[in-house]
Amino acid sequence: MLVGSQVASSYSISLVDIDGKVVASAQASTPPLVSCANTAAAPLPPPVSMSNSGVYYEESGGDVSYIAPSGAPHQAAKVPAGTATRRSSFAISPDDKRIAVVVADYNASGASTRLYVEDLDGTNHVELFTQNGARTLWPVGWHGSGNLVVAVVPSCTQGGGPFCCGIQELHVIDPATATRRFTIGSLSGCPIVGPASPAGAVCWDGSQSKVLNWTAGTVRTFPISGPEFQYLSPDGSRVALVDNNGTTIQGTSVSMAGTFACGWIDDSHLLSGGDSQHQPRVGNVTTGGMVPVAAQGDCAGRLPGGL
Repeated sequence: MLVGSQVASSYSISLVDIDGKVVASAQASTPPLVSCANTAAAPLPPPVSMSNSGVYYEESGGDVSYIAPSGAPHQAAKVPAGTATRRSSFAISPDDKRIAVVVADYNASGASTRLYVEDLDGTNHVELFTQNGARTLWPVGWHGSGNLVVAVVPSCTQGGGPFCCGIQELHVIDPATATRRFTIGSLSGCPIVGPASPAGAVCWDGSQSKVLNWTAGTVRTFPISGPEFQYLSPDGSRVALVDNNGTTIQGTSVSMAGTFACGWIDDSHLLSGGDSQHQPRVGNVTTGGMVPVAAQGDCAGRLPGGL
């Protein structure tokens, strides 16, 4: 999935197949931009979530709509509407039954965070967690139907290093009680350096990267001397490394100069985002082939959407 820029009054959602074709698309009204009492920027996740069947996307008034590779968009849920200091983010369960919502109210010292889970129609509502301070949460997905995955992120930022403003640690929690079952990565010791995958995630301790599974076990390690975004394939067999020169596949000779991958479509196809100056492309890591994509935006998930 590619999600367009959030700076205009509307944004685009595009589902891209491995042949580069856009198989479904929609336009949505953009939730308001958010700041931390005008003292710093508030890092925000894309206002979208994937189930195993399709894409859910947030409108400016808090309505959540749905689109699939076949079928028309329709309203699917409701979250608290955004303001200049509030943003709601959400994760839909793979079976399209439950929604986990984080409501973050930003201020000069951080954010007030509230996490709840309910059915898509608003019933069976459970308030799970609240906190205040310099860190907040993003609901990034579900591992099966019985594990909710939330990311620990900075509430506000004034800029910094390459991993200053995104996911730093992942928590696997009970969606009924918020009890933490596993911690993936470490804020200070080995922060997360790419989006979560059905196989787990990758963290980097400054000299080596660790591929971690969903029970916090280390699957393998490899040396990385400098900061690079690292994308774990759905089956966990490959890691795409992205730096200022392009994309390489760790442990292989596969290199895609000038292509800056932002996610995997499947275990052998990468997607790079872009705009009118840099056309998005689908890359085949087996053959090295590239095909253009007639859409713009950054990666924000894949089908199926379960972790």
